[in-house]
Amino acid sequence: MYYFDARLQYPVTVEKPNPIFARMLQQAIGGIEGEIRVCMQYFFQAWGNRAPTPKYRDMLLHTATEEIGHIEMIATAVALNLADAPASLQENGAADSIVGAVMGGGNPKHAIEGMLHRHILSTGMAAYPADADGVPFNMSHIYASGNIAADMYCNVAAEATGRVLAVRLFNATDDAGMKKMLHYNIARDTMHQQQWLAVLEELGGFKGTLPIPNSFPQAQEDQENNYNFYASAVDKSVPEGRWTSGPSLDGNGTYSVFQNKPMGEEPKLGPARPDSGAEQQQIG
Repeated sequence: MYYFDARLQYPVTVEKPNPIFARMLQQAIGGIEGEIRVCMQYFFQAWGNRAPTPKYRDMLLHTATEEIGHIEMIATAVALNLADAPASLQENGAADSIVGAVMGGGNPKHAIEGMLHRHILSTGMAAYPADADGVPFNMSHIYASGNIAADMYCNVAAEATGRVLAVRLFNATDDAGMKKMLHYNIARDTMHQQQWLAVLEELGGFKGTLPIPNSFPQAQEDQENNYNFYASAVDKSVPEGRWTSGPSLDGNGTYSVFQNKPMGEEPKLGPARPDSGAEQQQIG
C-alpha cells in the first residue's frame, strides 16, 4: 500500500512565470533523465528484488516513493510557470506579465511558439508525462535486471544524468523560487548517487561484484579477450590510461592493448531464398 500527504515534499514557488521554462521543466518529468524514469526504475527493481535480505527491496521502495514527490513538485512548477502564459495571439501582451517582459523586442507569438502546444491544447496549462519536445514517456529506458549490482550501476548513471539536467535547469533560470526548488533536487541527486554506490561498496565493491553477473565461471569465458583494450584507430596512438595496463579493477586479470583486426572471415550468406522478396541478380 502507498499513502500520500497533500503537502508538497519541498516548497515550490515561482516569482516570474515563464512558459518557456515550463517546457524545459518537462524534461525533468518525462525525459530520459527525468523523475518518472527513476521512480519507475526503482519501483520495478524493488518489486522484483530477490536479494538474500529484504533491506535492498525496502530501501528501493523508500526512494521510489520519494521520487513520486519529486514528480509532483516539478509538475506543480510547470503549472505555476504557465499561470500567466498567453493562450492566444489575441491576448493583450502588454497586460500580461510574461509577454510584457518581452514587448521591447518580442510579442505574444514568441511566447506561444516557445511553449509546448499541448500545454494549451491538451492539459489546460498543466504538466503532462512527456519530455521537453512533447515526446511521451514510454518506459523503454527502465532498467530492472533482477541483478542487484547491475541495477545499482544503472541507478548511479540515472542519478548522474538527472543531476546534470537539474544543474542545467538551475543555470537556465533567474527565478529565485525555481532555483530554490532545483537546489533541493540537486542535493537529493547527490545523496542518491552516494546511496547506490554505498550499496555497491556493501556488496564488495569492484572485486565483489565484477564482472556482472559474477555467478558465471570466468574460466568459461575467452581468456584472451576479457581484459584487453581494443585499439581500433589506424592513424592515432592508443589513448593510454588506467584501462590499458595494470591489474583489472576486479583483481581477476591484467589490462593489455590489442590492435583490433579481423579474426573471422568475410561472411558469405549464399543466394537469397526465392520467397524472401530480395532482388535477384539478372544474368543475361
